[in-house]
Amino acid sequence: MNVLKQAIREKGTVLSSGVLKVDQFLNHQVDTTLMSQIGEEFARLFQDQQVTKVITIESSGIAPSFMCAHVLEVPLIFARKKKSVTMNQDNVYSSKVYSFTKKEYSEVTVSKDLIQQGDRVLLVDDFLANGEAASGLAKIVEQAGATVVGIGIVIEKSFQDGRAKLEQAGIRVESLARIASLENETVEFLDEVVTNNK
Repeated sequence: MNVLKQAIREKGTVLSSGVLKVDQFLNHQVDTTLMSQIGEEFARLFQDQQVTKVITIESSGIAPSFMCAHVLEVPLIFARKKKSVTMNQDNVYSSKVYSFTKKEYSEVTVSKDLIQQGDRVLLVDDFLANGEAASGLAKIVEQAGATVVGIGIVIEKSFQDGRAKLEQAGIRVESLARIASLENETVEFLDEVVTNNK
């Protein structure tokens, strides 16, 4: 998705060989026009999957997943990282998720009232690194007896093993920007890498 790659190049900041900061347009300040385009692309990619719900984890996945759910005309559910007094703790699905950037575990929860057996669920998130968040969401969907039809990722760090883990679990992964490397403070996209194996 060229418009996303352009935003990453122009507004993203490489903080290390493993960390890309995109708070100018995705996970602090939100470029709503770009998010609309991202939502439309996810909806196009999964239009044949009869999606009934879109699920993400608060908070950075909310903007792209909202736009996707809006186009698909289905509800958006975001898994909570903090327990709310309004949620009956005996009536939730939960999973432990490790955050690559925060270096900590969170217990994410979704009310049992929101996912039903038979739901066809699309997972959407801002980043894919080690696949922890997506795997945690998939476990919640499975606890409900629902089906994960795929996961839409805005930015994938392809040099980490998240995609392999998810695909091994039988989950279809569609990423809009796949990064091959963040070395030397430069973003190199997977589809632009030149190899000698041609």
